[in-house]
Amino acid sequence: MASPDTPNPKADAAGSEPKPAFDPDKTLSYQSRMKRAPRWFSSFLASNSREKSRMRRELGKIKGAIPLLMKPRNGSKWTTQDRQELQHMLRAASAVYPYLIIWALPGSIVLLPFLAWHLDARRKDRERKAAAAPPA
Repeated sequence: MASPDTPNPKADAAGSEPKPAFDPDKTLSYQSRMKRAPRWFSSFLASNSREKSRMRRELGKIKGAIPLLMKPRNGSKWTTQDRQELQHMLRAASAVYPYLIIWALPGSIVLLPFLAWHLDARRKDRERKAAAAPPA
């Protein structure tokens, strides 16, 4: 067993350069884990992870919509706050509609690669615009 005074080469090697945490939303994280995989595959996995977490966030915003939508049918009126919540929920639902189209329409699975390309292009365009904008 090594004494506390003697240096441990494994601890020094591990401690000198901290390993970055795995971020499933970054292509580079997948590339560092799968060195022989092509870049497009790593990009596909990262894009899939990003969209999955985005969809979960948006669907979480819609939680509680059914009781709110059923208020008029049950005999009560929507308040101003209820209407604002419904608008917020509808906006969140509209962000998820491309996924729902893919699942609902027969044969629409053929459109899936185009949808992935389109969403990724929009994300890259937003990042490019944010990088070009002058700092506030």
